[in-house]
Amino acid sequence: MSTVDDLATKISAAIMTGELPVGMWLRQEALAETFGVSRQPIREALRQVQASGMVQVFPHRGALVRGPSPRDIREAYLVRSELEGLAAELASANRTPESLERLWRAEEAFRQTAASALELTLGDDVRGDYGWGHANDMFHYAVLDAADVPVLRRTIEDLHRVVPRNLTWSAIRNRRLLEENVRQHEAVRAAIESGDAAAARATMAGHIKRSGDLIAEWFEKRQREDGAGSA
Repeated sequence: MSTVDDLATKISAAIMTGELPVGMWLRQEALAETFGVSRQPIREALRQVQASGMVQVFPHRGALVRGPSPRDIREAYLVRSELEGLAAELASANRTPESLERLWRAEEAFRQTAASALELTLGDDVRGDYGWGHANDMFHYAVLDAADVPVLRRTIEDLHRVVPRNLTWSAIRNRRLLEENVRQHEAVRAAIESGDAAAARATMAGHIKRSGDLIAEWFEKRQREDGAGSA
């Protein structure tokens, strides 16, 4: 991997985790200092990241981290629901003791992460993510690994980049929604384990579609509030 490709990957990853949040201006000088390189590879890396839609580059100003539109979110999650539904179907059809054990461990880790967040929550609003994003990824990648179709995994990974993880967490950091999320993962795991491939597909597809709707609705609400605040 070239220096430019490596920088583009690192910048994209920082956007996806929320380390570089939506709306932040990225200055070439600051990024060059952070990564210990000159401005030239940073400039080229930002062009690559812009091609993926994560930033918009403005000459002589820097790059602005872009947020997805509600339509972008719904479209990405609609496609994800079909593809991850297929992954769950294949995971069920191809299940092995080893893949089921990994899925069990991933589900339990997710359950414990959610429980930690809920135990430290006053009222309905869950503040910190307590590693939710990582635990959520573990579960979904356990399904993808069990499906064992590399091109399917790569396509889904590309769709993950549409919505930064911190926005996903912001949309569901509510006691009721977090508990619902745990139940959905349990239902997906149970369907895969039972060998009911059709149920596994439908359950996973419904889970992804529901998540996309929640995130898009949260984003629409935030846009309305921002608009009202600036009126």
